[in-house]
This record gives sequence, structure tokens and C-alpha cells, in this order.
Amino acid sequence: MSQLALYGTAVAFGFLAWALVTAQFIWPELRARSNADALRPLLLLHCFRFIGLAFAVPGVVSPDLPGAFAAPTAYGDLVAAILAVVALMAGLEGKLGIILVWVFNVWGTGDLINAFYQGFRVGLEPGQLGATYFIVIGIVPLLLITHGLVFRLLLRGNVVAEAPG
Repeated sequence: MSQLALYGTAVAFGFLAWALVTAQFIWPELRARSNADALRPLLLLHCFRFIGLAFAVPGVVSPDLPGAFAAPTAYGDLVAAILAVVALMAGLEGKLGIILVWVFNVWGTGDLINAFYQGFRVGLEPGQLGATYFIVIGIVPLLLITHGLVFRLLLRGNVVAEAPG
């Protein structure tokens, strides 16, 4: 199997595994909470997006990792982490906090989609990712799925609780 096929398979399984975990454990727990209480753990998860700075660290990634991929990916993740922290600090019960969650979620989702696009655009080879390979196959699927959950929560309005099932 080619390196690209192995990479694609790993990314697909990352999405499948996190979708199963989300359906079985994460969403059933969050849907019964108020929006503020459901959004809080999702935003806390995204506070760790500073890990994406590893894409800009020589020795962690291959020296031939294209800068057109590495820099926007690294700093886009940092901005997403900062936006998640700011939204949490603003409080999730008020309008300002919810506006900041929208800004975070639109930015964060767009950043991850852009990283995939840039990877294809520059002809990224999985070996160029070095240790950050595991970010793409293990963490990014979870982040995209949780962005979907944030959109779902924001669009449902301020529901106090939803019945299980």
C-alpha cells in the first residue's frame, strides 16, 4: 500500500473512531446539559490547539515540510486556542460569550479545513509531517467532530436539557 493510501486510511479511521466515541459517549452526555455547560468542555478541549505549533518546530517535522503548509497550520491553531480561551473567559451564559463561541467555531473549523486544503495544494507527503503525523490522524478528526457539536449546540438555541434518545 502506498504511503498516501496508508495516510488516507489512518485519517479515515481517525474520523470513524472519534465518530463512534462521540455517538456513544460524548453527545449523549452533552445533549442533556444547558448550552453553556455543554459548550464548556468542548472549548476546553480546543484550548489545547496550541499543540499545532509543533508544525513550525524544526526536528519535530521534516526539514522539507512546505512552509506554505506549516506556518498557516501552526498559527491558525494557535489563534483557535486563543479564541477558545477568550470565549471561556467571557462566560458562556451571555451574548458576548456566545458571539465569541461563534467566532471561535467558524475560525477553528475553517482553519482545519484550510490545513487539509493546503496539504493537498502543496503536495504534502505524510513523511514530511514527522511526529505531527499523529496530530493529523488522531487529534484533527476529534477537533472537526467537536466543531460540528458546537455548531449543533449553537443552532439549537439555549435549551436547558434535551430528552435522551
